[in-house]
Amino acid sequence: MRKVLLQALSALILAFVVPLVAGAQAKSPQSWTTKDLKQAIATAKTAADHKNIAAYYTADAERLEAQAKDHAELAELYRKSPNLHEQKHPMSPNTAGHCQLLADRYKEMAQNERELAKLHEEMAKP
Repeated sequence: MRKVLLQALSALILAFVVPLVAGAQAKSPQSWTTKDLKQAIATAKTAADHKNIAAYYTADAERLEAQAKDHAELAELYRKSPNLHEQKHPMSPNTAGHCQLLADRYKEMAQNERELAKLHEEMAKP
């Protein structure tokens, strides 16, 4: 009876738990969700695992850098044509100050993601 229960439990684990772990790792790191990233970090054991995590952080850094570039361009456009709203509310949305603040924050976040990618690349080395 005990052997049958153990076999049934093993079958359940294989049926439900293994696909969850494998599912996160089967997707490309660029399409991971935060949940997938957390799972990958929690289960990372091999160089390939750490390279996948580094790829996620690199892709996220690129996304953040694109956001920074977009907001820097918007800030420049708002600087070229200031309006009364900007003079009264300098950091409100649709102002150069607001867009520049976002551009700076996105750059900072991208740099942090690149540092995390580098850390996981180092962890992937033998």
